[in-house]
Amino acid sequence: MKRRGTVLVVDDEVSIADGLRLTLESEGYSVRIAGSVATALSAITQTDVQAAILDLMLPDGDGLSLCRELKRRDPTIEVVIVTAYGSVRKAMEATKGAGAFYVLEKPFDPDELIGLIAHALDRRKLVAENAELRRRLVEQTADSQILGKAPSMQRVMETIASVADTDANVLIVGESGTGKELIANALHDRSRRKDGPWIKINCAALPKDLIESELFGHTRGAFTGATTDKVGLLEEAHQGSLLLDEITEMPIDLQAKLLRVLEERVVRRLGGAKPVPVDFRLISSTNRPPEVAVKEGHMRRDLYFRINTVTINVPPLRDRRDDIPILVQAFLEHYRAKHARHVDEIEPEAYRRLLQYSWPGNVRELQHAIERPCWWRARARSRSRTFRRRSSTVRRTPMKARSRRRRSRPGRWRTSSARRS
Repeated sequence: MKRRGTVLVVDDEVSIADGLRLTLESEGYSVRIAGSVATALSAITQTDVQAAILDLMLPDGDGLSLCRELKRRDPTIEVVIVTAYGSVRKAMEATKGAGAFYVLEKPFDPDELIGLIAHALDRRKLVAENAELRRRLVEQTADSQILGKAPSMQRVMETIASVADTDANVLIVGESGTGKELIANALHDRSRRKDGPWIKINCAALPKDLIESELFGHTRGAFTGATTDKVGLLEEAHQGSLLLDEITEMPIDLQAKLLRVLEERVVRRLGGAKPVPVDFRLISSTNRPPEVAVKEGHMRRDLYFRINTVTINVPPLRDRRDDIPILVQAFLEHYRAKHARHVDEIEPEAYRRLLQYSWPGNVRELQHAIERPCWWRARARSRSRTFRRRSSTVRRTPMKARSRRRRSRPGRWRTSSARRS
């Protein structure tokens, strides 16, 4: 039988605890038994517990205090308190003040308790899913925001607002890491085509011998290995938007074919004679000045004139240093949520260095610079918890056994100590 979760039963009456264990195990739960507050707290450090059943009166404390401590250590744990001393006041304190899921008065029906545990674990799962959705929303929002108060960025955002809901071709120009894809996303998301396909093509990433087939598609038998018909990415973008990232890296012969598609609004698959109508909004981007690409022969002049109905120039981060504090704060909040760890604010000296650095990798480099210490902080805390668990194991191990372990594996505990420091 598949285990449905682990339940901690805390009751100083052995017969009741064993009865609950047998009942829960028959329903597929894994059960840990404790007869006191101390043994219960020890148990949860060794086992991942999803739910707990606590007697209100215990030899070394009470169920309410234990409930608070369990919720403090793990807010997701669901607690059911059982008591022969039921009262409205105690019930209210347990469910509201201590955070218990339910209060059950003895004697109780085992089926009722099983139902409560099932509902409690369902609630725990729902809460965890909602937390994950919120985390993803925070992450998505942080990744999709275009932040900045610099005049150059304000002009970018004004341009986005003015052309997003049109079908004008847009060329986004900026160094790597400046956020060209975020601008392209904003153009699509705010357009009348937002419910249609959003196809992104990195022209520099596609192999030259496959890029034509990927873009235009092919018919069966068009070339060796073409065993079936294939719809090209240009067709897939029909009634949506198409991003050609790093368009200056597209082979010059394919640029002529792309120009024909933009002029005629039809695609012809490789090996096929039938034209397929296409309707998409074209957004292009490049990290190379397009005028230079045209002069050096990397871009057709006629294609350049066709794709730059509107040009958006994205400034490098070094030209808008006043936006660095805004970006830093946004990234801090983003990675606090992503790694579920509290990270202190950045110290003034660190801010001074952030402002003085030239950021050749632009916003992407700054984002990684903020994420790195957040990630290491989360990892360090994880290592600290591991060390504490190992240390508690050492304290529980007899001295002679510990000595033998040290002799058999020299250096292990020195490594743990070094990690702790």
